Amino acid sequence: MNTTLRLTFNKIAQHARAIAAATVLLGVGALPALAQSANFDSIAIAPGFSAAAGAAQGYTGGSFSLSSLANRDSSGNLCLGFSASSTPDHLLVLEQNFGSLTLQVDSGGNDTTLAIQGPDGRILCGDDTGRNKDASIQAGGLSAGTYRVWVGSFDSGARYNYTLRAQQ
Repeated sequence: MNTTLRLTFNKIAQHARAIAAATVLLGVGALPALAQSANFDSIAIAPGFSAAAGAAQGYTGGSFSLSSLANRDSSGNLCLGFSASSTPDHLLVLEQNFGSLTLQVDSGGNDTTLAIQGPDGRILCGDDTGRNKDASIQAGGLSAGTYRVWVGSFDSGARYNYTLRAQQ
């Protein structure tokens, strides 16, 4: 190996070791905060939030099965439907604890589904809301943190425009 090539290789190896050391020093806990993203807008709310602050828009469509997150949620509800990808559609940032919160999909009555993964990894899933085919989830005792939200359609690939609303 010629001297120039050996020096270049040594510099690359040195940088790789520095990056690996920095990753270890930062710790695994720092990575999720840096890596979190969503397909559509995020919602950031605290108790007493306005209706506008608690709403975001998007559309369904895709073949990522929400049952791959969990077959059933922590309450025993089936996790149904299909979303665009394993990347969540929205991030829901609760700036403070919530005693009770409802997430409601409004797609004009299309058959939507909903899955939420909390900062502790707990999964919540929702399907039809009474006679309405739009999904909702009502949850209590939610801790402050970032929740990953997937809005799906019951049928794979079905595309529906929707508004996701958080309500107290």
